[in-house]
Amino acid sequence: MPTILFTTVLALSVLYAPQPLLPVIMSEFGVSRSSAALLTTVCFVPLSLAPLVYGYVLESVSPRRMLRVSVFLLALSQVLFFFGPTFSSLLAVRAFQGALIPAILTALMTYVSLASGKGSVQRTMAVYVSATILGGFLGRALSGWVATAFGWRYSFLVLAASLLLAFYLLGRLREASSLTLGKPHPRMLLDVLRRPGFLRLYLVVFGFFLVFAAIMNFIPFRLTEISAQANEFRIGLMYSGYLMGLITSLSAVRIGAWVGGEMPALRLGLGVFVLALAGMLAPSVGGLFAMMFLFCAGMFLAHATASGLLNRCSGANKGIVNGLYVSFYYAGGALGSYAPAPIYRAFGWEGMIWALIGVALLTWLATWKSGPADAGPSTT
Repeated sequence: MPTILFTTVLALSVLYAPQPLLPVIMSEFGVSRSSAALLTTVCFVPLSLAPLVYGYVLESVSPRRMLRVSVFLLALSQVLFFFGPTFSSLLAVRAFQGALIPAILTALMTYVSLASGKGSVQRTMAVYVSATILGGFLGRALSGWVATAFGWRYSFLVLAASLLLAFYLLGRLREASSLTLGKPHPRMLLDVLRRPGFLRLYLVVFGFFLVFAAIMNFIPFRLTEISAQANEFRIGLMYSGYLMGLITSLSAVRIGAWVGGEMPALRLGLGVFVLALAGMLAPSVGGLFAMMFLFCAGMFLAHATASGLLNRCSGANKGIVNGLYVSFYYAGGALGSYAPAPIYRAFGWEGMIWALIGVALLTWLATWKSGPADAGPSTT
């Protein structure tokens, strides 16, 4: 399990490391704010599509094999990003990374769920989600620190070396003992989506990550608007709210038991999420910093609850179930990382926030219908 968690942290670090660097990259290459934001979007687009393929493949291919190949190629891509001479070359590398990261994440989620006992899958998935949160924070915070100390490109060499270590450790990983491989069928995707409550929950996941990705991608530009001291390191520290998300994700099962089940816990998380979003209207660095803790707490309670619920109710075809989860999640991220740019440009930060509040409220309202058929107060 430590190797799985280490690899998870690194995969998410790679995904989010450029975010606090967007203002400096925008300045160095002379591109617009919306163009710089594409460094996230171009990675999210394949992330939203590729897991459908990888989830299907994982019904007949070993998660361990997929992990090793993908992690090695991801390490090489970090070296290419370090040497990237033009903004276009950086975009090309990020698109390649976007095709590799979902292979890693889908295989990791599948390995974790298969390696868990039936009664512990929700708790194990909560630990996995916590590792993704830690990776999201460390990727941003450490890239900001390395960029401030040594230059923005060196963050990616550090990640390359770390990924090569993960590649070595994965070679010593045992296969999940409960894994049984079989011939997949194209109808598996539709079969999963037709299960009661599954599509609605996937759409909820799409909605909350759309809003979350928008804030994560555009908050560096907001900070440079309201503070002259917003360097890469300080922008990276703005993502410290992730640490509160770490706490709520690890407590997701307990919170679910306390409020009466997974669906009430999901509603609670998204309710906090909406309130924190409204609090970001305040034109204050301190206010934004505080709201990020509340925002991440709500987001990751919802994320850990939704992923654990789907895996508990999935039965067979866990590769497909997790592939669809990652696809809907990052499809929302792809839209959220770029679509708000014209709203931001035309109506400012406040206009963008109000638009996101509308999306978040619709997502929250969708949780008031029943979830997956097996949903109910958890017994784990």
